[in-house]
Amino acid sequence: MLKTYEEKTSTSKRLYARAGKVLPAGVSYGIRDITPHPYYVKSAKGVKLTDVDGNIYTDYWVGHGALILGHSPDAVVEAVGEQLGRGTHYGFSHELEVKLAERLVEMVPSAEMLRYTSSGTEANMYASRLARAYTGRMGMVKIEGGWHGGYDSLHKAVHAPFDASASAGLNPKTTEDTAVIPFNDLDAANEALKGEGQACLIVEPIMGAAGLLAPDPGYLEGLREICDETGTLLIFDEVITGFRLGPSCAQGYYGVNPDITILGKVMGGGFPIGAFCGSEEVFERLDHRKYPDDSERSFHGGTFTGNPISMIAGITTLDILRNGEVYEKIDALGSRMREGLEDIISGSNVDAVITGVGSGFAIHFQKERPRNARDVLKNDKRPALALYEHMIPRGFAYVTPGLPHSFLAEPHTEEDVDEYLTASEEFFSNYKG
Repeated sequence: MLKTYEEKTSTSKRLYARAGKVLPAGVSYGIRDITPHPYYVKSAKGVKLTDVDGNIYTDYWVGHGALILGHSPDAVVEAVGEQLGRGTHYGFSHELEVKLAERLVEMVPSAEMLRYTSSGTEANMYASRLARAYTGRMGMVKIEGGWHGGYDSLHKAVHAPFDASASAGLNPKTTEDTAVIPFNDLDAANEALKGEGQACLIVEPIMGAAGLLAPDPGYLEGLREICDETGTLLIFDEVITGFRLGPSCAQGYYGVNPDITILGKVMGGGFPIGAFCGSEEVFERLDHRKYPDDSERSFHGGTFTGNPISMIAGITTLDILRNGEVYEKIDALGSRMREGLEDIISGSNVDAVITGVGSGFAIHFQKERPRNARDVLKNDKRPALALYEHMIPRGFAYVTPGLPHSFLAEPHTEEDVDEYLTASEEFFSNYKG
């Protein structure tokens, strides 16, 4: 299969050789490194990618899950095109940042006020700082295997071994006040939040990088209760789940409101964006008029904060999503995909289970369905990598070969899903291990 891939991507191979001279490992983000070399996308529309060699792929990664309407949706392209003539970046206040904020406050159950960032990483950074400012506490608790971007204080226990540094160059002092607990473990959360040292507990309602792991029934509700009892702020990192699970995000889907919500991806309509939102009581600690003393106010800022291009793209996207029709389609496709894969696996000799909610799905090569990141370590990467080598030459695009997890978008069709299932059945029927 790899030989076939190399034969079909000769131009990409030459580009990769050039990239290796100017980009570490030849890529702009390590997760995009593909063996033996990446394919280089020339254009994208809907859920179809065309590479520089003319190969066409059906995209199941859709911009790291951000492109819920697919690539270059007409409505977003038109709105952005009109905005380009009015300005790409102002550096001053403008109406679009107000309009998007009003939509977010209307749609996100826990949101009363918000601030923008240019990425999810920045939103995590500013949100955790705000939590410490509001509570006067310095400790934070995060979930083992949870991914919150590159912010130092949360860049802990991201990958196994969970007790080792998650990156070279991390000052140990930046993570010494960050405690780590397993997902779906209320006893561990209760123990970690004892006393009055923890400012916040930050959790992805559905763990993304660990392979779309869903919360056990009652887990998020239990975290809400524990945080209330201990005066700890509950932070939902909804960079992935925000507007992916529905117009009211994961908190609306599960009926649990956090104190602070972190957003990104889908809300940007395909353009760089991040945001953090919550109650007026918490967010007034960002208000320089109410808190003119720097030592009492939580600082927030950024050159491209509230960029008008991202704002108009986000407004257009949310206006399409707010009535829920898109979710009826993509969630049905998600169910069709997960059920189809489960049927295929049950008829094969390969140990695998399916996880995911709504329009997301993941394949874990083990016997039991994982409940946390430790369980994911039991996955057998050999069949996962073999599956990737099987799917790529057949035109199915996704990232993370060792842990296949993917997203569906509005342009996907039942035919697309059936083609994916047919190719998957070929693999599971023939894989010998």
